[in-house]
Amino acid sequence: MSISSMTAFACFRGYDSAAPSYDWTWEVRSVNAKGLDVRLRLPLGFEGLESVARGMVGRCCRRGAVSLTLIVTRTGNQDMMSLNEEWLTKLVAITSEWYQRYPNFLVHPPRLDGLLALPGVLTPLEENKSRAKLKERETLVLLSLEKALDSLAIMRVEEGGRLAAILETHLDTIETLTERAYGSADMQQKGIYSRLHGLMDALLHTSPSLSEERLTQEVALLAAKADVREELDRLRIHIAAARQLIAAGGVVGRKLDFLCQELNREADTLCTKANSIDLTYRGLDLKTTIDQLREQAKNIE
Repeated sequence: MSISSMTAFACFRGYDSAAPSYDWTWEVRSVNAKGLDVRLRLPLGFEGLESVARGMVGRCCRRGAVSLTLIVTRTGNQDMMSLNEEWLTKLVAITSEWYQRYPNFLVHPPRLDGLLALPGVLTPLEENKSRAKLKERETLVLLSLEKALDSLAIMRVEEGGRLAAILETHLDTIETLTERAYGSADMQQKGIYSRLHGLMDALLHTSPSLSEERLTQEVALLAAKADVREELDRLRIHIAAARQLIAAGGVVGRKLDFLCQELNREADTLCTKANSIDLTYRGLDLKTTIDQLREQAKNIE
């Protein structure tokens, strides 16, 4: 199973063979997000498709901000509209009554052009066909959406493959820096022991009453606190875990983001404990590369 990116775009154009002057286009965009956020822009008369469309997106995507736009094009008698006089009369009565009750809340009384723009007042003549015909057209529109979502899923997988290669490159860099830090850590540990033993000998020489055993314990404790090899070991473990997630594929974006946080935590500790310029630089390089890794991981589903 491959990983998928949350960034993609797809569109699909459909038409009704029984009405050549009538066609539509679905535009689907997705970008990264913490969860699944679906937004739809549907033209007048297609509001009933919203719940079905949301369900279709949920089966296609697990994460991402997905925006769906349906563009309907009519030619021929596209300017011929049907007026729902009964509904308009009710709207005029309702708005007039409320304006008289609360005149201070409205700057101007309701205008006719505003009422005509409300859903259900004006509808294209073609939409006054039988319910069976409209249902058939809705089915065709949803089939077009399914094909658009299939194209979106393919693009997300292709983009995910490119992101996987970038992630692997960053992990290679982090692994190389970690191995180099091991050499610096061994040198740091030897230097710490040498300096501490020198201090211990000086203390014993100036203050013979001090317990050598107690000083030895303190030296061992200070050396253990300054040892960064545990952090480097955990960096190795997190790198291996990240590689396994990428290889397994699927919905791994959140897990990769968590591993990036853990990698950054170990790099922070490494910089804090570093007692040499070389090891400090290794830690800073690790933090920079881990930040780059996390930025790319945020685009993974």
